[in-house]
Amino acid sequence: MLLSQTKEREYRFKLALRMALPIFALILAFIFHTLISNYTTLETSFYVEAVLLLLVSIYFIFFLIYKGFDVKITDSVTKTFSREYLYQFLQKEIKQKKEYTLILISIDNLNDINTLYGLKNGDKVLKYVVDWITEYLKKEGIENFPIGHIKGGDFIIGLDGPKNKYSTLLELICLKSNDLNVDDIEIKISGAITDTSYSKDLNYLIENLFDLQNKNKNMKYKEEESINPNELELLVIDAIENKNLLIMSQAVYDNKNNVVFSECYIKLKGQNNKIIHPKTYLKVINKLGLGVSFYLMVLEEILKNCQYRENIYAINVLPTSLRNDKFLSKTKELLKEYSDKKIMFVLSEMQYYSYISRYNSIIKLLKDLGVLIAIDRLGSIHTSFLYLRELDIDIVRFDTYYSNKDKLLQNRNIIDGFTVMAHEKGVKTWIKNIEEKEVYTLAKEMKIDYLEGKYLSEIETVVN
Repeated sequence: MLLSQTKEREYRFKLALRMALPIFALILAFIFHTLISNYTTLETSFYVEAVLLLLVSIYFIFFLIYKGFDVKITDSVTKTFSREYLYQFLQKEIKQKKEYTLILISIDNLNDINTLYGLKNGDKVLKYVVDWITEYLKKEGIENFPIGHIKGGDFIIGLDGPKNKYSTLLELICLKSNDLNVDDIEIKISGAITDTSYSKDLNYLIENLFDLQNKNKNMKYKEEESINPNELELLVIDAIENKNLLIMSQAVYDNKNNVVFSECYIKLKGQNNKIIHPKTYLKVINKLGLGVSFYLMVLEEILKNCQYRENIYAINVLPTSLRNDKFLSKTKELLKEYSDKKIMFVLSEMQYYSYISRYNSIIKLLKDLGVLIAIDRLGSIHTSFLYLRELDIDIVRFDTYYSNKDKLLQNRNIIDGFTVMAHEKGVKTWIKNIEEKEVYTLAKEMKIDYLEGKYLSEIETVVN
């Protein structure tokens, strides 16, 4: 039996006991009162007390029953801890234990399973994976541990001790899961591990698990210096409030080797001139709801301080911020104030925004103000293709996956097809991260309009 099920039984027993005790107490009081009174003659007070006893008992029982519904300890499908109760349980464990480890186990293809085989089979997979993990850990001598269903196919396991004690165990779980099947349904499992050496805050630990999992899936990420999450938030907030930005740019060339615009790269400067890179600060900014304020600040600083010389500066902006009314209003004011300068917004998002007519109206509003619109990561995420097809944009940029010579050659037909499609719609194409002459030559042969990379120019500091 899982620890979560044991805890639920304990909870129900305590709830039943709490419901019964006041009833017993009232009955005893009633009997005692009757005995010391003239038991041969029942007074009016007896009837009043009997009615009160009935009303109070009914009220108290119903109150506790409905109160009990507010606290759900286990998930109905997996029989693991519910997320709310797991958080309460883990917070107590972290507070009491000197070292504590959290493991994230994810069923990566659960959405595909639900779509192809139905939700009922998806639920069966969830329960099977929980039972399989429980049995596996039991064989390793680990029992009575908390496991909870966080969302979708994600589960959190709490274990006493540092993460190096369980790192090999997680690797073995992921390896052995390669042959995991339920009624011929293939199951893909991945995981991540962290411990309280990273932070004592449960929310930070769980966020770190998902960050680590994403980095493990995308091995191009380099290992970076770990910053305490609470300290990182303070550094980011301080940098934004004081407008401590490091703005760098790299020139983008056309096929005739002329500079047509420059792309901006924004880094934050924390206290003691500590540089914070985008992939570190962007998650914090979004989490704290500072996206709109941040991008408006970046736009204003670029318009104020960058020297254009008939140039255009491209800025990466989160599409959700672009669609925000506050952002649009302030952007309109800034662009009118600096009407002699030009800006390009580079957009990229994983989830397709279905209100396409509204999106196009926003783009039209910006284009009327002289803003150019570029869509990033074409050939990698499906939304970029859909936006090329449906939005009134100016430029599409190919994903950096194609910036390698071999990848460009292997996928030449794909790139050629996208280029023809873009040109027929009057949209220019752009590729970045060109670091070799062969890639540069090949990109020109393929009639890609705009080229960027270290082979052509270095990144320069614009505002320090």
